[in-house]
Amino acid sequence: MHSSDIRNIVILTGAGVSAESGLATFRGPDGLWEGHRVEDVATPEAFLRDPALVHAFYDARRATLGMVEPNAAHRALARLDAEWAGELLLVTQNVDDLHERAGSNRLLHMHGELAKGWCLGCDERFGWTGAMGEAAECPSCGTSGTVRPDIVWFGEMPYEMDRIEEALQRCDLFVSIGTSGAVYPAAGFVQTARYCGARTLEMNLEPSLGSYMFDESRTGRAGELVPQWVDQVLRAG
Repeated sequence: MHSSDIRNIVILTGAGVSAESGLATFRGPDGLWEGHRVEDVATPEAFLRDPALVHAFYDARRATLGMVEPNAAHRALARLDAEWAGELLLVTQNVDDLHERAGSNRLLHMHGELAKGWCLGCDERFGWTGAMGEAAECPSCGTSGTVRPDIVWFGEMPYEMDRIEEALQRCDLFVSIGTSGAVYPAAGFVQTARYCGARTLEMNLEPSLGSYMFDESRTGRAGELVPQWVDQVLRAG
């Protein structure tokens, strides 16, 4: 892939990037979390039906953040962010904070963030560490019981889709890293980028469902592939 004429880059990252830091998917081998389908703890309906269960699920996930560190893929993407002179947007489907902790700044969490809360009373969003639970108090309006994790649940619209769409239409290169290519709208990003003339690259442990839509597909661990690719891009750029 020749990088000399690349100016604007959009990168999509998924669970495969964080898995190498030890943040495995929360689905067990049987597709369940502590006997519950993940869909049953990650929908607005679930939150209305059993907020304690939903909070327990996200409190457990939030607690794992302190036990993991960014890996070589996170650090390489942060280096690209720091050194790339053109436009760059890193869109992550991950709700962890590993990209931030590695140093990425041009970053957008399309599925929300574990380390944030959202008050349904006053509509404010704010940083949150530790357990949240049903009685959590909003730091903005002081109301208890109206705070939910600032996570995009099944059936909800991902964040900043207009900004993502605009970046995809302007980019010269779209790169998808560690994502299954099965969940829309993210699975459709490659089509938008291609339609608008961008080159497309996939890096994944194994080919994704949408591999055939990419100009190039590299298989292997993100911690090895991503630093190699970043070196290549920065040398050529």
